[in-house]
Amino acid sequence: MNVELLAPAGNFEKLKTAFYFGADAAYIGGKDFSLRSFADNFTRDELSAAVKLAHTLGKKVYVTANIFAKNKDLALLEDYFAFLQSAGADAAIVSDSGAIYAAKKAAPELQLHISTQANLTNKYAVKFWREQGASRVVLARELSLEEISEIHAAVPDIEIEAFVHGAMCISYSGRCLLSDYLAHRPSNRGECVQSCRWNYQIRKSDEKSDSGWLDICEDGKGTYLLNSKDLNMSAHLEKLASAGVSSFKIEGRMKSEYYLATVINAYRRCIDNGFDKTVESELLTAAHRDYTTAYALGENHSTVNYTDSQTKGDCDYVANVVECADGFATVEMRGRFKTGDVLEVLSPSENFKKSFSVNTAFTSTGEQVSDCKLVQEHYKINCPLSLAKGDILRRRK
Repeated sequence: MNVELLAPAGNFEKLKTAFYFGADAAYIGGKDFSLRSFADNFTRDELSAAVKLAHTLGKKVYVTANIFAKNKDLALLEDYFAFLQSAGADAAIVSDSGAIYAAKKAAPELQLHISTQANLTNKYAVKFWREQGASRVVLARELSLEEISEIHAAVPDIEIEAFVHGAMCISYSGRCLLSDYLAHRPSNRGECVQSCRWNYQIRKSDEKSDSGWLDICEDGKGTYLLNSKDLNMSAHLEKLASAGVSSFKIEGRMKSEYYLATVINAYRRCIDNGFDKTVESELLTAAHRDYTTAYALGENHSTVNYTDSQTKGDCDYVANVVECADGFATVEMRGRFKTGDVLEVLSPSENFKKSFSVNTAFTSTGEQVSDCKLVQEHYKINCPLSLAKGDILRRRK
């Protein structure tokens, strides 16, 4: 089955990581109108360069403009959509009907993908947006495989994109007001502070007494009452494809290069190896919450992660490979390591999961050291493998 692997990219380096590890397309955001305003995001020049890079590699770039617009945004949005069309962006991801109107007015040739923020949960809603000219819909995360299949059967001439991996929002397809109320940061304008991930307490207070702060316990497991588990559909990709999903979407524009490399690499291998389900263990190597299939397989009353905000992965992110030659690799340090450590390779090549012991290390000035502790320093270390720029080194815990 011909499906697209769609990855997030919060900046240009992450975009290159996404493509290197096997994404067919990436979704990115500009400095405005995106629901991830705390990511680095892309200037207009960077957006143009991102599109050029993608097309050179035979890949695609979709640009998010999925805020819920106010009147003051509309003229700016028209200018922005016109720019995206001229830059050659493959699509704009939108959710607000006013923004969609602005896009059609200012950039009639620009493809439109309807965001999951639009809460598309039924076939008539999808049919409506198809009639408005949308070429793709990103379905609500609350749908089952059966419901997705029904939508595809009813509207077969529209592409269906669905999330397969990453953080889930406790609110209905991300339409949340918690951040607005508790931190005065409007999530539907791109400023969500993830207040659902906080550890909450309560107190009893009246005129006579004040109990002080009390922990909230949920079945004795903890206080993270609103903290959703992470989505992981790696074992069910073939079912999603059969239901009509043509684009598998990974969440994570705020995530690290290591996280993106790990997850994209795992899903790329899963797809290319006939929907191989054995990648599950690889998805434990990066930081994550307990995994869930959400509602894909039907009703699910176990989607909240009560115990902690996030679980650390099975591996530490150690370094990015800059170059490799003559038995040595030059690496940019991202996590402290020492001589004697055994490092494992994360790569789209056959070097994936191969490991070697660090015996010798030099700083960029040629000083031999046993402790590589300077962040982003370029260390030269012995390496028996033929690594490539873009590969990542990690250490098992």
